[in-house]
Amino acid sequence: MVEKNIGARLIPPVQGELSNAGKKIINLPLTDENVMSLQAGDFVLLSGTIVTGRDRVHKYLVQQRPRKEDIPFDLKGAVLYHCGPVMKKTEEGYKTVAAGPTTSMRVDMYEPAVIREYGIRGIIGKGGMGAGTLEALKETGSVYFQTVGGAAVYLADCIKRTLNVWKLDEFGPTEAMWLFEIEDFPAIVTMDSHGNNIHSEIEKRSFGIFSELIRK
Repeated sequence: MVEKNIGARLIPPVQGELSNAGKKIINLPLTDENVMSLQAGDFVLLSGTIVTGRDRVHKYLVQQRPRKEDIPFDLKGAVLYHCGPVMKKTEEGYKTVAAGPTTSMRVDMYEPAVIREYGIRGIIGKGGMGAGTLEALKETGSVYFQTVGGAAVYLADCIKRTLNVWKLDEFGPTEAMWLFEIEDFPAIVTMDSHGNNIHSEIEKRSFGIFSELIRK
């Protein structure tokens, strides 16, 4: 169970290496030790490599089941960011202009299969995901991170390099799968590998408060 006062405090005390701001520092890719130590409510800064994926990539991965050797980077152990970035082509390559999170429930019907079949260990998005995805997180030892909505330019500044891209010509820049190098990317663990889900807890409490209000 998520602690009872998590809605009030949101970020409980965490164990491990902490910055001065009280954030847990995580270097990607995620390790088993990382994932098992992360608890719903942990505030983290992520550094390393992530891949992006929105509707078309998720649908393609599940329905077309491409061979892993046809994907130009290894998804096993990867962190998948629900994001359709705004990209600018420069002489040095592609630069990220904006990279805010997409609502994760848009791809919830595909996510359990993507996690299980491709070995994804972490998801970044906003709004949380459903019971099927939570079960896949528990089963595989994976975690969901909520990042900041409405801060697309700020989050783009946390993307230091574009390393590769897949399906750019076919899907376009927003729906393609990008491989990014990130540094100090802020997020909160809201669904952990132990079955805790802050989103559902807040929903239950909000409904309880609403029910009390309408009875008055």
